Amino acid sequence: MAISKEKKQQLVTDYVDKVSRSQALILADYRGLTVADLTELRRRLRENNSSFQIIKNTLFKLALEKAGIPVSTERIAGTIAVGYCFAEVPPVARTLADFAKETDVLRITGAIWGSQFLDAESVKAVVDLPSREVLLAQLLGTMQGPMSSLVGTITAPLRELVQVLNARSEQGQQAAA
Repeated sequence: MAISKEKKQQLVTDYVDKVSRSQALILADYRGLTVADLTELRRRLRENNSSFQIIKNTLFKLALEKAGIPVSTERIAGTIAVGYCFAEVPPVARTLADFAKETDVLRITGAIWGSQFLDAESVKAVVDLPSREVLLAQLLGTMQGPMSSLVGTITAPLRELVQVLNARSEQGQQAAA
């Protein structure tokens, strides 16, 4: 059934809006998923502030052009659905990858992060990235390491003096008793 011109414009506008709000777009081949599977996947993705949408390829290409994202036509071909990442990318990629393992039907074909296209292997690498909080904690630990060593080095002579005075005090108390 043909789509009216107004409906096509509405779809393109919707795609442009979602693309502009997304940190990344994860492309997947959804062929073989049941409606129940799609519903479950969408529920899981909503928990990560993201969504999953089956797209019309030609209209989506037009939306990408309007959003200023250059993508070759062979990258978006066949039965493609898009996972929109409105917040952090790794949790969404992890959710899609886990769902793909569970169903053995969904297949991640690539991603568009910024204006860069990532292949399926690169998306798997994104899945292995730790969360933002973990990365910040690692960075903080790396930055605090040298500072805590410096503080330890500066306070070492004072700490040793206190230990010597404490030991001398204990010796004096033992001699008096």
